[in-house]
Amino acid sequence: MIRARIGWLVAYASATFLAFPHPVGDRVVDLGFALAFVAPAFLIGGVRGLPPGAAARFGFLASLLAHSAVLHWIYVVTVVYGQAPPLVGVLAPVGLAVYIAVFGAAFGAGAAWLERRGAAGPFALAALWTTLDWLRHHFLSGFPWGVIGYAQHDNPALMALAAFGGVYVLSFVTVLGSAVGIALLRAARAGRRPPREVAFATAVVTLALAAGFAQGAREGAPPTGSIRIAVVQGNIDQGVKWSEAFQEETMAIYEGLSRQAGAQGAELILWPETAVPASLETDARFRTRLEDLARELDAVLVVGAVGIEHDQRGLRYYDSAYVFDTGGQRLHRYDKSHLVPFGEYVPFRDLLGLVIGAVARGMATDNVTPGEAPRALALPLPERPGRSRALEAPPVMLAGVPICYELLFPDLVRRFVAEGAEVLLALTNDAWYGRTGAPYQFLAITALRSAETRVWTARAANTGVSAFIDDRGRVRSQTRIFERGFLVADVPLRSDAAARSFYVRHGDVFAWSCCAFVVAWGALRRRQKEAPR
Repeated sequence: MIRARIGWLVAYASATFLAFPHPVGDRVVDLGFALAFVAPAFLIGGVRGLPPGAAARFGFLASLLAHSAVLHWIYVVTVVYGQAPPLVGVLAPVGLAVYIAVFGAAFGAGAAWLERRGAAGPFALAALWTTLDWLRHHFLSGFPWGVIGYAQHDNPALMALAAFGGVYVLSFVTVLGSAVGIALLRAARAGRRPPREVAFATAVVTLALAAGFAQGAREGAPPTGSIRIAVVQGNIDQGVKWSEAFQEETMAIYEGLSRQAGAQGAELILWPETAVPASLETDARFRTRLEDLARELDAVLVVGAVGIEHDQRGLRYYDSAYVFDTGGQRLHRYDKSHLVPFGEYVPFRDLLGLVIGAVARGMATDNVTPGEAPRALALPLPERPGRSRALEAPPVMLAGVPICYELLFPDLVRRFVAEGAEVLLALTNDAWYGRTGAPYQFLAITALRSAETRVWTARAANTGVSAFIDDRGRVRSQTRIFERGFLVADVPLRSDAAARSFYVRHGDVFAWSCCAFVVAWGALRRRQKEAPR
């Protein structure tokens, strides 16, 4: 019996790890399309028949093993670039996996609780898993890396459903299919027909996939215009990124790539997160160079840099995006509102700050300060005679500028588009991850944000992956990691509020419904079980 449980545990950890993209040599192996439907079945099978306490322990251990492997790239972040001791690099992925494993334990205990009430059918298990995925996006500021729905980023049918319920719909259908599979297998081994609920769940999974394919084949709302955008990938090594001796070369690299992009007609040029190696508030040299570059190229510049403000307590640092118009005038500064715990700030600093420092040293001597909230920015559209467009483009477009970690949170990115954003301009610095699976996994997460909001994303990453992602979550073009270059694409714009997705308009309604279903279903089945016959 113990050997069987160990087999379930190892199978779940292996399938979960392999469900997300990883580089192997010059190729990226991505088996999520198949293994995402398989992995949850191993966890469901492993906790079946156990009392809640034992099921919680199994779920914790299985998730700990699986996500320690998925998060192996944290070693590179902490040791190679954070300069922490190797022991810290080994323990850091495990520490983050403990956070995720708490939700694995909750699933195990919840599944056992439902089973005792005769309510552990495919729908209840899928709703329970989805509820916990939603909580993982929010609890203690959230850390949703490795959520099973993201493994389905190459499944066009499920990606089409993201516009209705976000990544949570993908998790639900995936786990529902997995629960159906293991229920059918158990029924076949017992030589009996599967319960009616299993047959109904099979039909629902089939209909969901069919509806997704049909939705994906439909034409979206016609664009109201287009703009030619360039994403610039400077490929600046993290080890020299904040070196004063390398500042001039960094700026020269980005200016040279921007000029090449401008020669291809780029009307908006996007630099990555903290691409400028100084603060534009305190160093007039860099601010002047950007103003001159925008005028020279007659293009809108959106660049990442460190924002600095003075107050009574001293200096406040921000992870910011700056917008310069074609005349060189600075129009906006957007400050990243959702920061990386232990990366850009130390939680419970009065206690933990005595022994732990933020990894992202260099951009700030203190904790980074969060911005107020996501907001759409009004960007001028440069006049271009003969520019390709479906209709006459408006003189101004609205853009959302999510910065790095913000892209992990669907409700946050949704708010950019709810405010009217017609395109997402994503800035990130993935140099921290090295040549691991993390840059590709982060690209998959970003693709979900486009599928949910039904707007294009232009993604500029310091070392890659830079990309253009269409409104169905399909990556149209992308760079190779750790190569210098740029991409240019004509990006459609949709300013009509009627074109906004259900998810943009209503948010996490589907996830909340899953939570309500689990509670109501468990309570209902308990009353039915206790009622006299």
